[in-house]
Amino acid sequence: MLALLAGMLGLLVGSFLNVVIHRVPRHESIVSPGSRCPGCGTPVAPRDNLPVLSWLLLRARCRHCGAHISARYPLVELLTGVVFAAVVVARGPGLHLLLDLPFAAMLVAVGGIDLEHRIVPNRIVVPAAVYGVVGLLLLRSGETVEFALAGVGAFAFLLLAALAYPAGMGMGDVKLAGVMGLFLGLAVVPAMFAAFLAGSLLGVVLIVRFGARARKMGVPFGPFLAAGGLIALLVGPELVALYAETFLS
Repeated sequence: MLALLAGMLGLLVGSFLNVVIHRVPRHESIVSPGSRCPGCGTPVAPRDNLPVLSWLLLRARCRHCGAHISARYPLVELLTGVVFAAVVVARGPGLHLLLDLPFAAMLVAVGGIDLEHRIVPNRIVVPAAVYGVVGLLLLRSGETVEFALAGVGAFAFLLLAALAYPAGMGMGDVKLAGVMGLFLGLAVVPAMFAAFLAGSLLGVVLIVRFGARARKMGVPFGPFLAAGGLIALLVGPELVALYAETFLS
């Protein structure tokens, strides 16, 4: 039941994340005005703002002008709902959800923005870092040092990677990695591994498909970091424990 409620909450949060993904890169307020059709500017009525359902009922078209509504909107809502439910199932109930769920929402938003606009906005990662530090002090006081060191370590590791290969990633990715460490602790290690593995596999696919032209194709790294963060949020502690038992015991 809690997972179901979390999934429903995730659908609503995903609707808000669509606003964040659309407006933050354009330096617009995420509070006002209310949702409007980008084609005709007509305010979206509450009945047309139901997560996923309204998009299906409207057949991906604005009720007033018929402009196409991107599939990104229901996909972000569904993804957020599934992730919220999965986090509750994987990690169980507890105060940690006050950190885990906002962190998951942040990853979805950052991944969506970087995928579309090739930026990781400070307007998202900086407040997330502040929230992470406050959350550590209030909810994980006994693990503050571990999680803080994980944040510093992830930041430093990606900073070195960015300095070594500036074309591969930017400072936004570096800051995102640091924030991930604050929320994930040691689980940021499998998150980074998953991100680099997925990015490398995509690189190989692009080289096989496009040959030398693949080198000129800019692929944002933020979505890979976000995906790695979500994986680590669900199974990161188990992966760390498995590694420790296999190689360190």
